[in-house]
Amino acid sequence: MLLDVKSILHTPGGRLEFQFDLDLSDVEFSGRYPVSYPVAVSGEVRNAADVLHLDLTARTTLDAVCDRCGKAFSLETEVPCHCMLAESLENGESDEIELLEDGKADLGELARTAFILGMDTKTLCSEDCKGLCSRCGADLNLGPCSCKKEIDPRLAVLAKLLENK
Repeated sequence: MLLDVKSILHTPGGRLEFQFDLDLSDVEFSGRYPVSYPVAVSGEVRNAADVLHLDLTARTTLDAVCDRCGKAFSLETEVPCHCMLAESLENGESDEIELLEDGKADLGELARTAFILGMDTKTLCSEDCKGLCSRCGADLNLGPCSCKKEIDPRLAVLAKLLENK
Protein backbone atom coordinates (compact mmCIF):
# COMPACT_ATOMS: atom_id res chain seq x y z
CA MET A 1 0.00 0.00 0.00
CA LEU A 2 1.41 3.36 -1.02
CA LEU A 3 0.63 6.32 1.23
CA ASP A 4 0.90 9.78 -0.29
CA VAL A 5 2.41 12.10 2.36
CA LYS A 6 2.80 15.21 0.17
CA SER A 7 -0.07 16.93 2.00
CA ILE A 8 1.84 16.93 5.33
CA LEU A 9 5.40 16.97 3.99
CA HIS A 10 5.88 20.67 4.78
CA THR A 11 3.09 21.09 7.34
CA PRO A 12 4.37 20.90 10.93
CA GLY A 13 1.75 19.21 13.11
CA GLY A 14 0.17 17.47 10.11
CA ARG A 15 -1.05 13.87 10.55
CA LEU A 16 -2.17 11.06 8.28
CA GLU A 17 -3.72 7.92 9.73
CA PHE A 18 -3.85 4.65 7.84
CA GLN A 19 -5.26 1.17 8.17
CA PHE A 20 -5.10 -1.80 5.81
CA ASP A 21 -4.87 -5.59 5.71
CA LEU A 22 -1.73 -7.34 4.51
CA ASP A 23 -1.61 -10.87 3.11
CA LEU A 24 1.48 -12.71 4.38
CA SER A 25 0.23 -16.25 3.73
CA ASP A 26 3.21 -16.77 1.40
CA VAL A 27 5.77 -16.21 4.20
CA GLU A 28 7.56 -19.42 5.22
CA PHE A 29 9.12 -20.03 8.65
CA SER A 30 10.93 -23.33 9.21
CA GLY A 31 8.99 -25.10 6.48
CA ARG A 32 5.60 -23.84 7.71
CA TYR A 33 3.27 -21.05 6.65
CA PRO A 34 1.99 -19.71 10.01
CA VAL A 35 0.21 -16.58 8.75
CA SER A 36 -3.16 -17.86 7.57
CA TYR A 37 -5.13 -14.78 8.69
CA PRO A 38 -4.74 -11.29 7.24
CA VAL A 39 -2.33 -9.02 9.11
CA ALA A 40 -4.13 -5.87 10.28
CA VAL A 41 -1.81 -2.88 9.91
CA SER A 42 -2.65 0.50 11.43
CA GLY A 43 -0.78 3.63 12.39
CA GLU A 44 -0.02 7.20 11.49
CA VAL A 45 2.53 9.51 9.92
CA ARG A 46 3.05 12.82 11.71
CA ASN A 47 5.11 15.86 10.89
CA ALA A 48 7.07 17.10 13.89
CA ALA A 49 9.29 20.09 13.05
CA ASP A 50 9.47 19.05 9.37
CA VAL A 51 10.50 15.49 10.26
CA LEU A 52 8.04 12.77 9.26
CA HIS A 53 7.62 10.07 11.91
CA LEU A 54 5.93 6.81 10.93
CA ASP A 55 4.45 4.54 13.61
CA LEU A 56 2.70 1.35 12.62
CA THR A 57 1.55 -1.83 14.31
CA ALA A 58 0.92 -5.15 12.55
CA ARG A 59 -1.40 -7.63 14.33
CA THR A 60 -2.56 -11.14 13.52
CA THR A 61 -3.10 -14.64 14.88
CA LEU A 62 -0.47 -17.18 13.89
CA ASP A 63 -0.92 -20.93 13.47
CA ALA A 64 2.06 -21.92 15.63
CA VAL A 65 3.66 -25.16 16.79
CA CYS A 66 5.39 -25.35 20.18
CA ASP A 67 9.14 -25.83 19.84
CA ARG A 68 9.24 -27.98 23.00
CA CYS A 69 6.22 -30.28 22.83
CA GLY A 70 5.11 -30.04 19.18
CA LYS A 71 1.54 -29.02 20.08
CA ALA A 72 -0.30 -26.80 17.57
CA PHE A 73 -1.77 -23.59 19.02
CA SER A 74 -2.91 -20.10 18.04
CA LEU A 75 -0.61 -17.21 18.92
CA GLU A 76 -1.73 -13.57 18.99
CA THR A 77 1.14 -11.53 17.54
CA GLU A 78 1.68 -7.79 17.51
CA VAL A 79 4.73 -6.17 15.92
CA PRO A 80 5.35 -2.41 16.27
CA CYS A 81 7.53 -0.39 13.90
CA HIS A 82 8.83 3.17 14.05
CA CYS A 83 10.91 4.99 11.48
CA MET A 84 11.35 8.40 9.90
CA LEU A 85 10.52 9.27 6.31
CA ALA A 86 12.67 11.52 4.14
CA GLU A 87 12.84 12.64 0.52
CA SER A 88 16.62 12.16 0.44
CA LEU A 89 19.55 11.22 2.66
CA GLU A 90 22.52 13.50 3.12
CA ASN A 91 24.93 11.05 4.77
CA GLY A 92 24.50 7.70 2.99
CA GLU A 93 22.20 4.97 4.33
CA SER A 94 20.29 4.73 7.60
CA ASP A 95 18.25 1.88 9.08
CA GLU A 96 15.91 4.34 10.79
CA ILE A 97 15.07 6.45 7.74
CA GLU A 98 12.98 5.26 4.81
CA LEU A 99 13.10 7.17 1.55
CA LEU A 100 9.97 8.50 -0.08
CA GLU A 101 9.43 7.93 -3.79
CA ASP A 102 7.59 10.85 -5.36
CA GLY A 103 6.17 11.79 -1.94
CA LYS A 104 4.85 8.29 -1.25
CA ALA A 105 5.80 5.67 1.33
CA ASP A 106 5.41 1.94 0.61
CA LEU A 107 3.70 0.94 3.85
CA GLY A 108 3.01 -2.60 2.63
CA GLU A 109 6.72 -3.32 2.22
CA LEU A 110 7.61 -1.61 5.52
CA ALA A 111 4.97 -3.61 7.41
CA ARG A 112 6.01 -6.87 5.72
CA THR A 113 9.69 -6.36 6.62
CA ALA A 114 8.91 -5.28 10.20
CA PHE A 115 6.60 -8.26 10.73
CA ILE A 116 9.09 -10.81 9.41
CA LEU A 117 11.99 -9.34 11.40
CA GLY A 118 9.80 -9.13 14.52
CA MET A 119 8.80 -12.80 14.47
CA ASP A 120 9.86 -14.86 17.47
CA THR A 121 12.61 -17.35 16.75
CA LYS A 122 11.18 -19.73 19.34
CA THR A 123 7.48 -20.31 19.97
CA LEU A 124 6.15 -21.96 23.12
CA CYS A 125 2.58 -23.01 23.91
CA SER A 126 3.23 -21.72 27.47
CA GLU A 127 6.22 -20.34 29.34
CA ASP A 128 6.31 -23.40 31.60
CA CYS A 129 6.02 -26.01 28.81
CA LYS A 130 7.95 -29.12 29.89
CA GLY A 131 8.36 -30.53 26.38
CA LEU A 132 8.74 -34.19 25.46
CA CYS A 133 10.71 -37.00 27.11
CA SER A 134 13.94 -37.44 25.18
CA ARG A 135 13.68 -41.24 25.50
CA CYS A 136 10.04 -42.22 24.95
CA GLY A 137 8.57 -39.01 23.49
CA ALA A 138 5.82 -38.67 26.10
CA ASP A 139 4.35 -35.21 26.62
CA LEU A 140 5.70 -34.19 30.02
CA ASN A 141 2.97 -31.53 30.34
CA LEU A 142 0.45 -34.37 30.84
CA GLY A 143 2.50 -35.97 33.62
CA PRO A 144 5.75 -37.83 34.18
CA CYS A 145 6.71 -40.59 31.75
CA SER A 146 7.36 -44.21 32.75
CA CYS A 147 11.00 -44.20 31.65
CA LYS A 148 13.55 -45.26 34.24
CA LYS A 149 15.87 -42.35 34.76
CA GLU A 150 19.41 -43.09 33.63
CA ILE A 151 22.10 -42.55 36.23
CA ASP A 152 24.96 -40.28 35.32
CA PRO A 153 27.96 -42.61 34.82
CA ARG A 154 30.09 -40.27 36.90
CA LEU A 155 27.79 -40.91 39.88
CA ALA A 156 27.32 -44.68 39.35
CA VAL A 157 29.67 -45.53 42.21
CA LEU A 158 27.48 -43.55 44.62
CA ALA A 159 24.37 -45.36 43.39
CA LYS A 160 26.03 -48.72 44.15
CA LEU A 161 26.69 -47.55 47.73
CA LEU A 162 22.98 -46.85 48.16
CA GLU A 163 22.05 -50.31 46.78
CA ASN A 164 24.25 -52.09 49.39
CA LYS A 165 22.36 -50.66 52.38
